[in-house]
Amino acid sequence: MAEIEDPENTILMELEGGTVVIALMPDVAPQHAARMKELTRAGAYDGVVFHRVIEGFMAQTGDVAHGNAGKDFNLRRAGTGGSDLPDLPAEFSRIPHDRGTLGAARSSNPDSANSQFFINFADNHFLNGQYTVYGRVISGMEHVDAITRGEPPATPDRMIRVQVAADAS
Repeated sequence: MAEIEDPENTILMELEGGTVVIALMPDVAPQHAARMKELTRAGAYDGVVFHRVIEGFMAQTGDVAHGNAGKDFNLRRAGTGGSDLPDLPAEFSRIPHDRGTLGAARSSNPDSANSQFFINFADNHFLNGQYTVYGRVISGMEHVDAITRGEPPATPDRMIRVQVAADAS
């Protein structure tokens, strides 16, 4: 596992194959980083599936309304919901959508990001300036690469447990 420099702004995402360590970028996208920490601390991401996973592109998750495998799970609706919190305004930057970066999923409205996010499998620079980048995988990308593909996958992988590193037990 990578050395964690800022535990308060590091996310530990436990997947079936192992732990993915994500360094958030609060200096680049403060509202998105804060939202991820708020939902993580509430346990909202625990059990949520990867509902849209496209080979060579990205793995999308974070639908806390319809994507929780242990709660009100609805694979047909996964990807259509968010949290009870208000949507976030776009926080576009010059950070490119490189392999391993975390981007805010949204509708066609740039200010509609909420709880959903995606991790890029490849350099997806065509997304630059159109989706907020607010984190980067610093360890465990091999576990992201192993996520089951599909839109939605027939048997989707899920985030088993998600923690802020400062709170990790």
